[in-house]
Amino acid sequence: MHMYLGVDIGSVSSNFVLVDSRGQLRDKVYLRTQGNPVQAIKEGFAAIDSTLKKQGWQIRGVGATGSGRQLAGVLLGADVIKNEITAHGVAASWLNPQVRTIIEIGGQDSKIILLKNGIVNDFAMNTVCAAGTGSFLDQQAARLNIPIEEFGQRAITSRQPVRIAGRCGVFAESDMIHKQQMGYPVEDILMGLCEALARNYLNNVGKGKKIMEPVFFQGGVAANQGMKRAFEQLLGCPVQVPEHHEVMGAIGAALLAREARERSLGPGQFKGPSFVLEGEFTSRSQECRGCPNLCEVVCISRDGQPLAYWGDRCKKWEGSLSNKRSSLKVV
Repeated sequence: MHMYLGVDIGSVSSNFVLVDSRGQLRDKVYLRTQGNPVQAIKEGFAAIDSTLKKQGWQIRGVGATGSGRQLAGVLLGADVIKNEITAHGVAASWLNPQVRTIIEIGGQDSKIILLKNGIVNDFAMNTVCAAGTGSFLDQQAARLNIPIEEFGQRAITSRQPVRIAGRCGVFAESDMIHKQQMGYPVEDILMGLCEALARNYLNNVGKGKKIMEPVFFQGGVAANQGMKRAFEQLLGCPVQVPEHHEVMGAIGAALLAREARERSLGPGQFKGPSFVLEGEFTSRSQECRGCPNLCEVVCISRDGQPLAYWGDRCKKWEGSLSNKRSSLKVV
Protein backbone atom coordinates (compact mmCIF):
# COMPACT_ATOMS: atom_id res chain seq x y z
CA MET A 1 0.00 0.00 0.00
CA HIS A 2 1.32 3.44 -0.92
CA MET A 3 1.60 6.09 1.79
CA TYR A 4 2.26 9.81 1.78
CA LEU A 5 4.59 11.21 4.44
CA GLY A 6 3.88 14.63 5.90
CA VAL A 7 6.54 16.36 8.00
CA ASP A 8 6.11 19.53 10.08
CA ILE A 9 9.36 20.70 11.66
CA GLY A 10 8.84 23.48 14.18
CA SER A 11 10.98 25.19 16.77
CA VAL A 12 9.40 23.24 19.65
CA SER A 13 7.90 20.09 18.11
CA SER A 14 8.49 17.91 15.05
CA ASN A 15 5.52 16.02 13.64
CA PHE A 16 5.35 13.13 11.19
CA VAL A 17 2.26 11.49 9.69
CA LEU A 18 1.42 8.78 7.18
CA VAL A 19 -1.66 9.33 5.03
CA ASP A 20 -3.04 6.73 2.62
CA SER A 21 -4.36 7.28 -0.90
CA ARG A 22 -7.82 8.13 0.48
CA GLY A 23 -6.43 10.81 2.79
CA GLN A 24 -6.90 8.77 5.97
CA LEU A 25 -4.34 9.10 8.75
CA ARG A 26 -2.55 5.80 9.35
CA ASP A 27 0.25 6.76 11.74
CA LYS A 28 1.62 9.82 13.52
CA VAL A 29 4.70 10.73 15.52
CA TYR A 30 4.91 13.81 17.76
CA LEU A 31 8.21 14.65 19.41
CA ARG A 32 10.17 17.60 20.75
CA THR A 33 12.68 19.27 18.42
CA GLN A 34 14.94 20.16 21.39
CA GLY A 35 16.95 22.62 19.35
CA ASN A 36 18.26 19.94 16.96
CA PRO A 37 15.97 19.63 13.91
CA VAL A 38 18.36 17.30 12.07
CA GLN A 39 18.28 14.76 14.90
CA ALA A 40 14.52 15.22 15.28
CA ILE A 41 14.02 14.41 11.59
CA LYS A 42 16.11 11.26 11.89
CA GLU A 43 14.33 10.09 15.08
CA GLY A 44 10.88 10.85 13.74
CA PHE A 45 11.52 9.13 10.44
CA ALA A 46 13.01 6.10 12.23
CA ALA A 47 9.70 5.69 14.09
CA ILE A 48 7.75 6.06 10.83
CA ASP A 49 10.05 3.62 9.05
CA SER A 50 9.40 1.03 11.75
CA THR A 51 5.67 1.23 11.02
CA LEU A 52 6.29 1.02 7.28
CA LYS A 53 8.29 -2.18 7.66
CA LYS A 54 5.75 -3.81 9.99
CA GLN A 55 2.84 -3.07 7.68
CA GLY A 56 4.64 -3.58 4.38
CA TRP A 57 3.82 -0.04 3.24
CA GLN A 58 5.84 2.16 0.89
CA ILE A 59 6.22 5.93 0.69
CA ARG A 60 5.03 7.34 -2.63
CA GLY A 61 5.38 11.05 -1.83
CA VAL A 62 6.68 13.42 0.84
CA GLY A 63 5.47 16.87 1.88
CA ALA A 64 7.30 19.24 4.25
CA THR A 65 6.16 22.31 6.17
CA GLY A 66 7.08 24.28 9.27
CA SER A 67 9.97 26.61 10.01
CA GLY A 68 12.39 23.76 9.20
CA ARG A 69 10.70 22.75 5.96
CA GLN A 70 13.74 23.45 3.76
CA LEU A 71 15.89 21.23 5.97
CA ALA A 72 13.31 18.44 5.99
CA GLY A 73 12.87 18.75 2.25
CA VAL A 74 16.58 18.26 1.63
CA LEU A 75 17.08 15.41 4.12
CA LEU A 76 14.03 13.40 3.08
CA GLY A 77 13.57 14.41 -0.53
CA ALA A 78 10.24 16.24 -0.51
CA ASP A 79 7.93 16.45 -3.50
CA VAL A 80 6.22 19.50 -2.01
CA ILE A 81 7.52 22.17 0.38
CA LYS A 82 4.82 24.55 1.63
CA ASN A 83 4.39 27.12 4.37
CA GLU A 84 2.39 26.43 7.52
CA ILE A 85 -0.53 28.65 6.49
CA THR A 86 -1.23 26.57 3.39
CA ALA A 87 -0.68 23.23 5.17
CA HIS A 88 -3.04 24.00 8.07
CA GLY A 89 -5.67 25.36 5.70
CA VAL A 90 -5.56 22.24 3.50
CA ALA A 91 -5.83 19.89 6.50
CA ALA A 92 -8.77 21.75 8.04
CA SER A 93 -10.64 21.95 4.73
CA TRP A 94 -10.13 18.23 4.21
CA LEU A 95 -11.78 17.48 7.56
CA ASN A 96 -14.55 20.04 7.16
CA PRO A 97 -14.98 21.87 3.83
CA GLN A 98 -17.18 24.45 5.59
CA VAL A 99 -14.53 25.65 8.07
CA ARG A 100 -14.08 29.44 7.97
CA THR A 101 -11.60 30.24 10.74
CA ILE A 102 -8.51 28.43 12.03
CA ILE A 103 -6.92 29.37 15.34
CA GLU A 104 -3.44 27.84 15.39
CA ILE A 105 -1.13 28.21 18.37
CA GLY A 106 2.23 26.48 18.37
CA GLY A 107 5.26 26.51 20.60
CA GLN A 108 6.80 29.78 19.41
CA ASP A 109 4.20 31.51 17.23
CA SER A 110 0.49 31.78 16.65
CA LYS A 111 -1.60 32.23 13.50
CA ILE A 112 -5.12 33.00 12.41
CA ILE A 113 -6.24 31.67 9.03
CA LEU A 114 -9.47 32.71 7.35
CA LEU A 115 -10.86 30.49 4.59
CA LYS A 116 -13.51 30.95 1.94
CA ASN A 117 -14.72 28.00 -0.12
CA GLY A 118 -11.82 25.92 1.16
CA ILE A 119 -9.18 28.47 0.08
CA VAL A 120 -7.06 30.67 2.34
CA ASN A 121 -8.55 34.15 2.06
CA ASP A 122 -6.59 36.00 4.75
CA PHE A 123 -4.16 35.28 7.57
CA ALA A 124 -1.99 36.88 10.24
CA MET A 125 0.89 35.67 12.38
CA ASN A 126 2.44 36.68 15.69
CA THR A 127 6.12 35.84 16.01
CA VAL A 128 7.16 38.75 18.24
CA CYS A 129 5.75 38.14 21.72
CA ALA A 130 5.79 34.75 23.45
CA ALA A 131 2.81 35.62 25.66
CA GLY A 132 0.40 33.90 23.28
CA THR A 133 2.30 30.70 22.59
CA GLY A 134 2.72 27.22 24.00
CA SER A 135 6.23 27.84 25.32
CA PHE A 136 4.83 30.49 27.67
CA LEU A 137 2.29 28.00 29.05
CA ASP A 138 5.06 25.43 29.48
CA GLN A 139 7.13 27.92 31.43
CA GLN A 140 4.32 28.96 33.75
CA ALA A 141 3.23 25.36 34.35
CA ALA A 142 6.78 24.55 35.41
CA ARG A 143 6.79 27.59 37.73
CA LEU A 144 3.59 26.32 39.37
CA ASN A 145 5.03 22.79 39.52
CA ILE A 146 2.15 21.41 37.43
CA PRO A 147 2.65 18.97 34.52
CA ILE A 148 1.64 20.70 31.31
CA GLU A 149 -0.65 17.73 30.54
CA GLU A 150 -2.74 18.62 33.62
CA PHE A 151 -2.82 22.38 32.98
CA GLY A 152 -6.08 22.54 31.05
CA GLN A 153 -7.94 19.99 33.14
CA ARG A 154 -7.17 21.90 36.33
CA ALA A 155 -7.92 25.26 34.72
CA ILE A 156 -11.52 24.37 33.83
CA THR A 157 -12.25 23.54 37.50
CA SER A 158 -11.84 27.24 38.32
CA ARG A 159 -14.84 28.98 39.84
CA GLN A 160 -13.58 32.56 39.56
CA PRO A 161 -10.65 33.13 37.17
CA VAL A 162 -8.38 35.98 38.19
CA ARG A 163 -7.65 38.85 35.82
CA ILE A 164 -4.07 38.63 34.54
CA ALA A 165 -2.41 41.11 32.20
CA GLY A 166 -1.68 39.20 29.00
CA ARG A 167 -0.29 41.86 26.65
CA CYS A 168 3.30 40.92 27.41
CA GLY A 169 4.92 37.70 28.62
CA VAL A 170 7.01 39.56 31.21
CA PHE A 171 4.02 41.45 32.62
CA ALA A 172 1.84 38.33 32.62
CA GLU A 173 4.44 36.41 34.60
CA SER A 174 4.92 39.15 37.19
CA ASP A 175 1.15 39.58 37.50
CA MET A 176 0.73 35.83 38.02
CA ILE A 177 3.39 35.80 40.75
CA HIS A 178 1.61 38.71 42.45
CA LYS A 179 -1.67 36.79 42.39
CA GLN A 180 0.08 33.75 43.89
CA GLN A 181 1.47 35.88 46.71
CA MET A 182 -2.01 37.21 47.41
CA GLY A 183 -3.25 33.65 47.95
CA TYR A 184 -5.50 33.08 44.94
CA PRO A 185 -6.28 29.40 44.23
CA VAL A 186 -4.00 27.79 41.64
CA GLU A 187 -6.98 26.79 39.48
CA ASP A 188 -8.16 30.40 39.28
CA ILE A 189 -4.67 31.54 38.28
CA LEU A 190 -4.45 28.85 35.58
CA MET A 191 -7.77 29.82 34.04
CA GLY A 192 -6.81 33.47 34.32
CA LEU A 193 -3.70 32.72 32.29
CA CYS A 194 -5.78 30.95 29.64
CA GLU A 195 -8.13 33.92 29.36
CA ALA A 196 -5.19 36.34 29.22
CA LEU A 197 -3.57 34.40 26.38
CA ALA A 198 -6.84 34.17 24.47
CA ARG A 199 -7.37 37.94 24.82
CA ASN A 200 -3.81 38.57 23.69
CA TYR A 201 -4.33 36.37 20.64
CA LEU A 202 -7.58 38.03 19.59
CA ASN A 203 -6.21 41.55 20.16
CA ASN A 204 -2.87 41.07 18.42
CA VAL A 205 -3.32 38.28 15.87
CA GLY A 206 -7.03 38.45 15.14
CA LYS A 207 -7.21 42.24 15.33
CA GLY A 208 -9.57 43.70 12.73
CA LYS A 209 -10.50 40.31 11.30
CA LYS A 210 -14.02 38.94 11.19
CA ILE A 211 -14.01 35.52 12.86
CA MET A 212 -16.73 33.36 11.37
CA GLU A 213 -17.99 29.86 12.22
CA PRO A 214 -17.10 27.03 12.03
CA VAL A 215 -13.94 27.71 14.05
CA PHE A 216 -11.13 25.14 14.30
CA PHE A 217 -8.49 25.24 17.06
CA GLN A 218 -5.24 23.58 15.92
CA GLY A 219 -1.70 23.18 17.18
CA GLY A 220 -0.28 21.69 20.37
CA VAL A 221 -1.97 24.27 22.61
CA ALA A 222 -5.39 23.06 21.42
CA ALA A 223 -4.97 20.14 23.86
CA ASN A 224 -5.42 22.66 26.69
CA GLN A 225 -9.11 22.59 27.61
CA GLY A 226 -8.76 25.88 29.46
CA MET A 227 -7.67 27.63 26.25
CA LYS A 228 -10.58 26.12 24.32
CA ARG A 229 -13.07 27.33 26.93
CA ALA A 230 -11.48 30.79 27.02
CA PHE A 231 -11.82 31.19 23.25
CA GLU A 232 -15.43 29.99 23.33
CA GLN A 233 -16.31 32.52 26.02
CA LEU A 234 -14.60 35.41 24.22
CA LEU A 235 -15.93 34.54 20.75
CA GLY A 236 -19.40 33.49 21.88
CA CYS A 237 -19.42 30.45 19.60
CA PRO A 238 -18.30 26.79 19.66
CA VAL A 239 -14.63 26.08 18.97
CA GLN A 240 -13.87 22.67 17.46
CA VAL A 241 -10.64 20.83 18.25
CA PRO A 242 -9.80 18.20 15.59
CA GLU A 243 -8.86 14.75 16.81
CA HIS A 244 -5.31 15.10 15.51
CA HIS A 245 -4.98 18.81 16.21
CA GLU A 246 -1.29 18.59 17.14
CA VAL A 247 -0.23 17.25 13.71
CA MET A 248 -2.59 19.13 11.39
CA GLY A 249 0.30 20.89 9.65
CA ALA A 250 1.92 17.54 8.84
CA ILE A 251 -1.43 16.16 7.62
CA GLY A 252 -1.79 19.13 5.27
CA ALA A 253 1.72 18.55 3.93
CA ALA A 254 0.94 14.88 3.31
CA LEU A 255 -2.29 15.74 1.48
CA LEU A 256 -0.42 18.24 -0.70
CA ALA A 257 2.19 15.57 -1.48
CA ARG A 258 -0.58 13.15 -2.46
CA GLU A 259 -2.08 15.74 -4.80
CA ALA A 260 1.30 16.48 -6.39
CA ARG A 261 2.18 12.81 -6.91
CA GLU A 262 -1.22 12.02 -8.40
CA ARG A 263 -0.58 14.70 -11.03
CA SER A 264 2.94 13.46 -11.75
CA LEU A 265 3.84 10.47 -13.87
CA GLY A 266 7.53 10.44 -12.98
CA PRO A 267 9.30 9.08 -9.89
CA GLY A 268 9.02 10.86 -6.57
CA GLN A 269 11.76 12.80 -4.82
CA PHE A 270 11.88 10.59 -1.67
CA LYS A 271 15.49 9.56 -1.08
CA GLY A 272 14.79 6.35 0.81
CA PRO A 273 15.26 5.13 4.39
CA SER A 274 18.98 4.36 4.05
CA PHE A 275 19.76 7.90 2.92
CA VAL A 276 18.03 9.40 5.96
CA LEU A 277 18.94 6.88 8.65
CA GLU A 278 22.47 5.85 7.70
CA GLY A 279 23.97 9.20 6.73
CA GLU A 280 25.76 11.61 9.07
CA PHE A 281 24.23 15.05 8.60
CA THR A 282 25.93 18.26 9.68
CA SER A 283 25.17 21.94 9.21
CA ARG A 284 27.37 25.02 9.19
CA SER A 285 26.98 28.71 8.48
CA GLN A 286 29.29 31.16 6.79
CA GLU A 287 29.29 34.79 5.72
CA CYS A 288 29.48 35.25 1.98
CA ARG A 289 31.76 38.15 1.04
CA GLY A 290 30.96 38.07 -2.65
CA CYS A 291 29.07 41.38 -2.47
CA PRO A 292 28.09 44.11 0.05
CA ASN A 293 25.02 42.10 1.15
CA LEU A 294 27.26 39.83 3.30
CA CYS A 295 24.60 37.09 3.32
CA GLU A 296 24.68 34.46 6.06
CA VAL A 297 24.68 31.20 4.13
CA VAL A 298 23.71 27.87 5.72
CA CYS A 299 25.02 24.59 4.33
CA ILE A 300 23.67 21.13 5.13
CA SER A 301 25.97 18.20 4.34
CA ARG A 302 25.73 14.42 4.36
CA ASP A 303 28.94 12.55 5.15
CA GLY A 304 30.90 15.69 4.29
CA GLN A 305 29.20 16.23 0.91
CA PRO A 306 27.14 19.46 0.60
CA LEU A 307 23.46 18.79 -0.08
CA ALA A 308 22.02 22.29 -0.04
CA TYR A 309 22.70 25.95 0.63
CA TRP A 310 20.21 28.63 1.57
CA GLY A 311 20.30 32.22 2.75
CA ASP A 312 22.17 33.65 -0.26
CA ARG A 313 20.14 36.35 -2.00
CA CYS A 314 21.89 35.94 -5.34
CA LYS A 315 21.55 32.13 -5.20
CA LYS A 316 25.22 31.70 -6.11
CA TRP A 317 25.82 29.01 -3.51
CA GLU A 318 22.49 27.31 -4.17
CA GLY A 319 23.22 27.37 -7.91
CA SER A 320 26.54 25.61 -7.37
CA LEU A 321 24.60 22.48 -6.45
CA SER A 322 21.90 22.76 -9.12
CA ASN A 323 23.12 19.67 -10.89
CA LYS A 324 23.17 17.63 -7.70
CA ARG A 325 19.81 18.38 -6.10
CA SER A 326 16.24 18.26 -7.31
CA SER A 327 14.46 21.49 -8.19
CA LEU A 328 12.15 22.11 -5.25
CA LYS A 329 10.09 25.27 -5.08
CA VAL A 330 10.07 26.62 -1.53
CA VAL A 331 7.10 28.89 -0.79
